[in-house]
Amino acid sequence: MTQPPAGSGSGAFGASEAPDAVPVCPRHPNTAAYTRCQRCGRPACPRCQIPASVGFQCVDCVAAERKTNPTLPARSSLGMTTGAAAQGRPVVTIGIIAICCLVWLGQLASDALYRDVSFVAVFARDEPWRYLTSGFAHDTGTPMHLLFNMMALYFMGQYLEPLIGRVRFGALYLLSVLGGSVVYQIMTAPSSQLDLLTSGWVTPLVGASGGVFGLFLAVVVFNRRLGREIGPMMTMIAINVVIGFTASNVAWQAHLGGAVAGAVGALVLYALRRRPVAMQASALGALAVALIAAAYVDFSVVGVSWPHIVG
Repeated sequence: MTQPPAGSGSGAFGASEAPDAVPVCPRHPNTAAYTRCQRCGRPACPRCQIPASVGFQCVDCVAAERKTNPTLPARSSLGMTTGAAAQGRPVVTIGIIAICCLVWLGQLASDALYRDVSFVAVFARDEPWRYLTSGFAHDTGTPMHLLFNMMALYFMGQYLEPLIGRVRFGALYLLSVLGGSVVYQIMTAPSSQLDLLTSGWVTPLVGASGGVFGLFLAVVVFNRRLGREIGPMMTMIAINVVIGFTASNVAWQAHLGGAVAGAVGALVLYALRRRPVAMQASALGALAVALIAAAYVDFSVVGVSWPHIVG
């Protein structure tokens, strides 16, 4: 009886695996991997699987194929086309941080900027840009507000931006900011015109927290789909939820709205990950339209706006 040559395959398990051995990922030897690459047949854990037209391919086979065929679009482990540039610096993340810092400096120079960009629900029907611009402004009296939000944004962006691509990341952040503003408006709506001046509708809302909470939940959604660890992220979310309910001057309603918008946006992107980018953009656009429609329905229900008060 002769033995097979070293390195040659032996059935479905390969030369180095016994039939009853638990297959492990070559790149992550401590991780069991029951799914095999459609090209080389090696086990691949969820972190090393790239969706293909049929089944999965491992990251090594995809990288080798891209070297021989450079025209192939770069794809993340989610199977989304991200473009080769998205694998470098998180440019969109850094851009958002830079804008937030510049706006904060502008607020120090002029109180008018704060008044113009903060979200004040009673102004928002006639000045709808406030739904988004508030996500780039912060409380100048508390520098830690800016610092903590920018740190969280950077950590989330470093992970998410290469995973889903720059454009999708930017759209997901804006959708989360929008969701935070809209839910804050709806949950703080006055019960009558008499209650308007004591309601949250006249309280300025600023901060990237709604967008950051949306990114938190997006990480949870994508990691669940990839079979990756979500415990540390859930711990971070729990800590921030506790802070939101115990600290003063924290709009937990905006955190909630941003989290829900980010989670739904992430679920939509994952469901359409193999569809054309235009379809993904249309789906996220539809979510944004739904949020805006909800805000304007809320205006109709309450039946008040600032011009009505001062006119």
